[in-house]
Amino acid sequence: MLRKTLLALAIASALVACGKQPSKEADKAASTPAAKVADDKKAPALLTVSPEDLVTVSSNALASGPVVTGSIQPERKADLRAEVSAIVMQVLKENGETVKKGDLLVRLDDTSLRDAVNSANEAVRASSQSLEQATRMLERQKTLRASGMTSAQALEDAEIRRNNAQSDLAAAKARAVSAHQQLQRTEVRAPFDGIVSERKVSNGDTAQIGKELIKVIDPSSMRFEGFVSADKIGSVKVGQPVSFRINGYPGQNFAGKVKRVDPAANAVTRQVVVLVDFNDRTQSRVAGLYAEGRIEAESTSSLMMPDSAIVRSGDATYAWKVKDKVLTKVPVTIGIRDDRTGTWQVVAGLSSGDVLMRTPGSNFKEGQKVEMSANAKAVASASVEPAQAAKGN
Repeated sequence: MLRKTLLALAIASALVACGKQPSKEADKAASTPAAKVADDKKAPALLTVSPEDLVTVSSNALASGPVVTGSIQPERKADLRAEVSAIVMQVLKENGETVKKGDLLVRLDDTSLRDAVNSANEAVRASSQSLEQATRMLERQKTLRASGMTSAQALEDAEIRRNNAQSDLAAAKARAVSAHQQLQRTEVRAPFDGIVSERKVSNGDTAQIGKELIKVIDPSSMRFEGFVSADKIGSVKVGQPVSFRINGYPGQNFAGKVKRVDPAANAVTRQVVVLVDFNDRTQSRVAGLYAEGRIEAESTSSLMMPDSAIVRSGDATYAWKVKDKVLTKVPVTIGIRDDRTGTWQVVAGLSSGDVLMRTPGSNFKEGQKVEMSANAKAVASASVEPAQAAKGN
């Protein structure tokens, strides 16, 4: 009988313990992080932003026109070639070195030409002496003829010898000048102030007439030599502004104006050459760099938004708009890009005055609450208080 009583008490205690355990487990489960995450999903965290995080959509001038592509080339450039056949004795300038007008760049062997100059000078001296002698003889014949001691034929012969001597002297001087010019051509000098862009020879090379020796460019005369499709050339006019970028200068925009439009298109590519001058002095000093831009043929007013505010998901684009302190995901249709400012045309989805997140995050939620940061509020209140004090005074 006692055993039955103890067994009944044990069963009752076990049932009581089992009845209390589920309530404790439920309390623990309610305090786990998973439950908190579930609560967070139901109510997104408050997003604190500063004025720098926001951008307002507004109407701005949108420049449109044909695309122009090409390279940066100097207007003043000289491809210096050998004018005499000789051995290269010395190259005095290297690529990238600055030169002044008249600086010696390349020296050629002048041994044979110097001998030719000496020979020509001697011929001039000999011809001068012959002319002087013929002139004295003519004067003597004139004196003798006046006194009747010589014939008219002798006088004429003296005049002929004097005239021949004059011709010989003129020819000798011409040969001397030519020899001096050939000698000077052994020294290749800079035709203007600039930079050596390409060195073609080295010491000991044989320079035949017409061989490329060295190239000099004027970096201050750089211009954009671009190409425009022939079907767009009708809207291009001299003086139109051009905005373009140059490979090698990331993030830097260049401005210029159309200086000249070629009157003929390329027969193969059907493109027209357009020359663009730089407007400022912060131009590229490196020739041959690729450049691409747009000729501002016309300008219209359009809603614009920065590229950083655009979120792309496949073929769809959207932005996060802040309205009544709440985030809203808005589909946006964008048009063309303004190369001058890097902003995009808004075709549909937004209105002037809409406030967008400048750099949206991947964790933004639809309907998430937004508030200004405390620092922004402090700055605003600090600017209001002096104004109120001024009114009180």
